[in-house]
Amino acid sequence: MKKVSSWVLMGLLLSGAAAVGQSEKEMAEEYFKNNDCPKALTYYTSFLKTTFEKNALKNYTNCIIKTKAWGDGEQFFKKQTKNDAPNASWYQLYWSVMLEGQGKAQEAAKRVEQSIAASGTRIELKRDLSEEFRAMNKPEYAKQILIEAREAAKRTDIFQLELASVYRDLNAPEQMIDELLSYGMRYQNIEVVQNMLQDFTKDEKEQALLEKVLYDKIQKFPAEGFYNELLIWYQIQKKDFYKAFIQERSLDKRFKHNGSRLYNLGMLALQNVDYNNAGTIFDHLVKEYPKGQLYPVARRMAIFAREEQVKTTYPIKRSEVQKLLGQYQQLVDELGVNVRTVEALRNMAILNAFYMDDFKKAIEILNTAIDAGKTEKNFVDKCKLDLGDIYLLQGEPWEATLVYSQVEKSQKDDLLGYEAKLRNAKLHYYKGEFELAKAVLDILKKATSREIANDANELSLLIMDNTGLDSTEAAMKQYSSVELLLFQNKKFEALDTLKQLYTKYQNHSLADEILWLTAETYMKLDSNQQAMENLKVLTTKYGHDIYGDDALFVSAKLYQEKLKDKDLAMKLYQELMEKYPGSIFVAESRKRFRLLRGDVIN
Repeated sequence: MKKVSSWVLMGLLLSGAAAVGQSEKEMAEEYFKNNDCPKALTYYTSFLKTTFEKNALKNYTNCIIKTKAWGDGEQFFKKQTKNDAPNASWYQLYWSVMLEGQGKAQEAAKRVEQSIAASGTRIELKRDLSEEFRAMNKPEYAKQILIEAREAAKRTDIFQLELASVYRDLNAPEQMIDELLSYGMRYQNIEVVQNMLQDFTKDEKEQALLEKVLYDKIQKFPAEGFYNELLIWYQIQKKDFYKAFIQERSLDKRFKHNGSRLYNLGMLALQNVDYNNAGTIFDHLVKEYPKGQLYPVARRMAIFAREEQVKTTYPIKRSEVQKLLGQYQQLVDELGVNVRTVEALRNMAILNAFYMDDFKKAIEILNTAIDAGKTEKNFVDKCKLDLGDIYLLQGEPWEATLVYSQVEKSQKDDLLGYEAKLRNAKLHYYKGEFELAKAVLDILKKATSREIANDANELSLLIMDNTGLDSTEAAMKQYSSVELLLFQNKKFEALDTLKQLYTKYQNHSLADEILWLTAETYMKLDSNQQAMENLKVLTTKYGHDIYGDDALFVSAKLYQEKLKDKDLAMKLYQELMEKYPGSIFVAESRKRFRLLRGDVIN
């Protein structure tokens, strides 16, 4: 019975001691948070005598520096370094922090060296100390202790990512890149290397160095795909799709990818609106793999890339559209009307309707495509949306809304259903039925597709900002009717109306919208001087409104790319950066300004 009582008593004493220790730490932290360092020091001193904790030691040191209790600190560190040998490195390190706080830099440096020496051959401790050195902005010491850790372990393959980070701190990009590439090669972990390079190589000189190093590695180790992979990734980050294509083409031959990765690269170039290089990539696939599975789609995508080029080069030339139609027809003739060519047929229908004004032929081709692709519900509904657009082009809004509504019903909670709903909302808007349009748009603001939600929000704001200002909403109705004319490709008629609208409503909230739409329309007709005149009025009179920075950026681009006035372009880019520092165009303006100034940009 006595034996049992003594064990119980011992347990109670131990648990009591733990509770006291815990309360000391809590009390210390409470006082520290309240900036009461004298009281915090009392509890930290008592707690640290029995328990080592790095954060507590850090707070203790901060309080010593704040209170300038140098004598107490000196006594504490001397005693703890002697009594707690396993943690001597940490005490020496924070002793150095205290000495720095006193202004004793040389003595502090000696304590740092003693801290490193006290870590001995304990590899993990050296890693932890290096992290602390980095946090204290002492990268040289972080490098020193990591290299010592390698020597102690007799291994050069450890702490490569840590050293890469340290070399980044030291602005030593060559060593940083060397450590990362060595790590990536050893462990074949390209994702980690990519993530770190994305964070580290933001400086243009570092980017140029990385590219050079990778090319050197590829020449030195031609059979090693890792460096090619990394170079391709880097070039894609830079959106240099032609260089990426050259590397990818080499890998395709060597590793027998049968064009699959090249196809993905071509699609990526398309998504990034690099239509020229997308076309080059797809043309290569067509030539190299005429009997491959990718041939039909690569052939179509090669034409589609050229189509996008034609559609985004103003003014759009009907002769170029006619060439595209001929190329699509050759593809259909070669492969037949079937599921492999239905997308080509759909593209042909859209080109005929929007650029050749041949609505009858467009509808005929669409119906052929629908029949050939009838097993694919999504494809059929996409064609129906196109059909609705063609009815709208012909001036048959009721037929258009009927077809859009069919797709809404067929694809109720899917993306195409939301797209159909958005087109119906725009149709209400074109007709001046603003309440109906806004009711639909409010639903679409919550759509799962960000693009649809953004479009809905933009149109909804336009309606809200410009209706209810007069009883008839005449200005908004006339403006929306102009947007319908532009949808129908009646640009000259739209311009005449826009001029009349600006004369009549230049003090209306729609004035900046009218000028912006006028400038956009002139640019699509390649009438850049007239576009510039409207942009100048917009920046001068309405620069505080939503299109202020847009107008300035587009003006600068026109001077740079179309009017070939380098000095004026630079002036406007500079003005945009100064006047609209929060604009989304600042980064691109800076890049273009530096390019025009003659800076080397990789």
